[in-house]
Amino acid sequence: MRAVIVREKGAEARVEDVAEEELLSGPVELDVLYSSYNYKDGMAIMGGGRGILQSFPIIPGIDIVGTVTRSDDPAWNPGDTVVLNGEGIGETLNGGFATRARVRPDALVELPAALTPARAAAIGTAGFTAMISVLQLADAGLTPGSGDILVTGAAGGVGSVAVSLLAGRGYRVVASTGRADEEGEYLAGLGAAELIDRHELSDELGKPLQRQRWAGAVDVVGSTTLANVLAQTAYGGTVSACGLAQGADLPTTVMPFILRAVTLTGANSVNAPRELRRRAWDALAAELDLDALDRMTTTIGLAETIPYAERIVAGRTRGRTVVDVNR
Repeated sequence: MRAVIVREKGAEARVEDVAEEELLSGPVELDVLYSSYNYKDGMAIMGGGRGILQSFPIIPGIDIVGTVTRSDDPAWNPGDTVVLNGEGIGETLNGGFATRARVRPDALVELPAALTPARAAAIGTAGFTAMISVLQLADAGLTPGSGDILVTGAAGGVGSVAVSLLAGRGYRVVASTGRADEEGEYLAGLGAAELIDRHELSDELGKPLQRQRWAGAVDVVGSTTLANVLAQTAYGGTVSACGLAQGADLPTTVMPFILRAVTLTGANSVNAPRELRRRAWDALAAELDLDALDRMTTTIGLAETIPYAERIVAGRTRGRTVVDVNR
């Protein structure tokens, strides 16, 4: 098989031809069709792990879309096309930047009939996470009549899909981005009703309680941005946190929670239970604007994954990136 491999901590990632038995083990064997490129994948490849990779040697790639070739689990049969997001692949277990994979069956989801393998890879962990966040806002009782929904990091993978999903559900979406001049037309095409500059939220920590602006939010940034978002969330609002592009710290107070009944919830796609996985993927297949998905998607080959890391970590990419592992 051909794979991207990081042999040891701090080592450079390389594309190698390697015997499958050298690296792979697991009860379900797959021919990998596509993976996708996420911020976490870029961090894993840069600097030989960047705190993401937990065992070595390892194949990065936290998404797999593939065809089952052999299974020891009766739930899966040769010929089944499946999707796997998170579950430790590309971090503690070998991931999707390879032409073959062996995986555990627990988090596999059958490819929805409405999606092609390439589109499922374009959705990937980023889209899956965005859907979990959108479901959390809806489950909290937020409706299109509740008020504006903010999406931070809106031009990135999670943000782009979140904007499209929320707009599709009828919410008025405000998109926060540091590239408003460059990405304004793109985000408007996804359904954003308004754009704000990310520096309004990221540069300076404001008061513990600020003007109430958002009924809810999907935040991929963390740190000062998330603290300001919480301080600006309206009474009874809900914020779904699913990223830390600015930082893992959260310099906030209890004020939004005890005086405005704001809820902060987290969207964890890695350890999502099977029922949530199925619910999210069914919703993605039913709701996501596939033409919009195609417009936000770039495809690269396996060898391109290594130089691509610097671009995605630096925030110089747009939307979603599919990795065609056979290219």
